[in-house]
Amino acid sequence: MRKRSHRVRAGLAVVAAVVLGAAGCDGGDGGASRPEGTEGHAVRPPVWDRSPDSIAAVGDSITRGFDTCTVLSDCPEASWATGSDARVKSLAVRLLGVAGAAEHSWNYAETGARMADLPEQMEQAASRAPELVTVMVGGNDACRSSASAMTSVADFRADFEEALATLRSTLPRTQVYVSSVPNLKRLWSEGRTNMLGKQVWKLGICPSMLRDTDDVTSAAMLRRDSVQRRVVEYNKVLRDVCARDRRCRFDGDAVYDFRFGTDQLSHWDWFHPSKDGQARLAEIAYRRITAEGP
Repeated sequence: MRKRSHRVRAGLAVVAAVVLGAAGCDGGDGGASRPEGTEGHAVRPPVWDRSPDSIAAVGDSITRGFDTCTVLSDCPEASWATGSDARVKSLAVRLLGVAGAAEHSWNYAETGARMADLPEQMEQAASRAPELVTVMVGGNDACRSSASAMTSVADFRADFEEALATLRSTLPRTQVYVSSVPNLKRLWSEGRTNMLGKQVWKLGICPSMLRDTDDVTSAAMLRRDSVQRRVVEYNKVLRDVCARDRRCRFDGDAVYDFRFGTDQLSHWDWFHPSKDGQARLAEIAYRRITAEGP
């Protein structure tokens, strides 16, 4: 996808700084003077609403439910974020109920999306004016044709900042939940035990990590370690950028730390989450979003 110009990116960053600066003051009285005798007694509404009324999801194949229902196909009804499948009990269903999720949740994630695609997805999400936007992206930035082709940390940061600026330019009060990038090396370790999965991997799933699956020479392990280090760096970017926005919650590496086993992996490709795995992602998100503190 064609990236936006640096001038546009810089302009959005300025807009975000102004908007976030204003948002940092909107939790109280908005700057209005208090009636006499009320100093120290005004109640500030909480910045984080633990029960939002609408949800938009952005991200990549995981949020589209790829390989959850059928081989090499999206299955958005099984998405951890907005799906309707009863076995998954998506975040939207947990927060809004079945009927509410059907009417007030939207999935703008795209299989194959990278961080550079997030600003456009954020524009689409913002058009719905949701009270919460969920973000899960970054796996495809590390899952490239080779380790050298991975998205740089600097570009990853700039694109994420642009995506948040895009949202904030129109929706300064919308909340954002950011999932960490999964532990790709653990997915390789689990999936390589299945012969079918390894055959599917040869079709081109995450070659930087999964190419030559059974090669455990020092060169192959160094390649996988470099991919894993990049994922850790991406997660640090997500945490740091999100921390500057008081209406953003990072998952604290909960998804990265989750120990996906074979029951949580798609039996179509042994890499993407199964319905069980999608349900675990929904559980993690629900706990983080409804917690009193980040």
